[in-house]
Amino acid sequence: MNHKFIQSFMHFVDESHTAYQTIEECKKQLKEVGYHALPFSKSWNLEYGKKYYTCPYDTMLFAFAIPESVTQSTRFRIISSHTDYPCFRIKPNADLYEHGFHKLNVESYGGAILNTWLDRPLSIAGKVMLASQQAFCPESRIIDFHRPMLSIPNLAIHMNHEVNAGVALNKQIDLMPVIALGEKGESPSFVEILAKELDVEADTILDYDLYLYATEKSCLWGANDEFCSAPRLDNLSSVFGQLYALTHLPEDFQQIAISAFYDNEEVGSKTKQGADSSITSLFLNKLIQALSFPRDCASDLLFESFMLSADVAHATHPNHREKHDVTNLTKLNQGIVLKLSGTQRYATDTAAIAILQQLCQKAEIPYQKFVNRSDIPGGSTLGSLTSSWLPMQTVDLGIPILAMHSIREMAGVQDIASLCKLFQAFYTEA
Repeated sequence: MNHKFIQSFMHFVDESHTAYQTIEECKKQLKEVGYHALPFSKSWNLEYGKKYYTCPYDTMLFAFAIPESVTQSTRFRIISSHTDYPCFRIKPNADLYEHGFHKLNVESYGGAILNTWLDRPLSIAGKVMLASQQAFCPESRIIDFHRPMLSIPNLAIHMNHEVNAGVALNKQIDLMPVIALGEKGESPSFVEILAKELDVEADTILDYDLYLYATEKSCLWGANDEFCSAPRLDNLSSVFGQLYALTHLPEDFQQIAISAFYDNEEVGSKTKQGADSSITSLFLNKLIQALSFPRDCASDLLFESFMLSADVAHATHPNHREKHDVTNLTKLNQGIVLKLSGTQRYATDTAAIAILQQLCQKAEIPYQKFVNRSDIPGGSTLGSLTSSWLPMQTVDLGIPILAMHSIREMAGVQDIASLCKLFQAFYTEA
């Protein structure tokens, strides 16, 4: 394992505290290697051999690279992933003052393992909207406090004797984070704290979309540094893999390499910036028109293209073998996981799976297959959503991890490298 490579991955994770910061980091890395920004709402003048990205919204992005020569046999190679993760979102009018503590009213976003958020140093990041001279053009600010600001304290075992037997947490009672000491009027309101951080007047803040995140950094661990402990491996591991492949394309690639980074997967994807919307159709139509593909070839182009839906997979738990399928076990540092489901929770296509297997074999990338235990249903992915209205061959895959949806998750460092290598092969194989 290249130490510099895994350090760059952990740096990416540690800079990507919310979907907003993730997209900002994506744009930064793409610009550094020559990708050009395109406004989504205007017509595009594209050149062969150039690379581009466009952000319809602040938490999602499409990036693509066009080969030097585009013919009627050129196809799309698409990789999709998501930028969001289970966490807590700060509500409007967030201030709570009780018993000398200033707390914030928050709501859960996605299916987090709640007790992993207790007793952690937490910070705040997201977007704030400010007043402007034009009602339809408020000012937008991306913000990140970059320091511990809050914590959600556990109840001591002396007052909660059943805690080690498993105690349900009430989201409205047990999970309100503390931000300061003081009663109302003694401690600045959250909006005032926010205004100070932004260096603006509090009454100019119209609204915000802010989330909590753990401030501890990612790290390697294990006797041989074979594991990575980090927040948001679901699904920044896939986002990083796409970025790595896009920024390391060889000059002679022949297909149109596309990456889609969607928001809101953890809450169903049915938003304008989610995968289960018309945004991808709009993007592909704009791209087809800008490349001057004949109208009668457009449907063939889409039908004969290929998409990878990249999201993490469950690794076999060392203490709970009984939770996994009886004959298909996925292990850390044993390769990419190809996800299959007879119920179509994953975009299962045996022909597409066979293509991926051959691609892995040719590039010497280890792979393994995952299916859920028959009496334990699993979650769905972007692939099963998008392939229902974008009829191209699709495969769901990702790296295996443990502690999925915990505030810190666990992956094998070799698998992260394998994912990057696979995405490179997917984009460059003729």
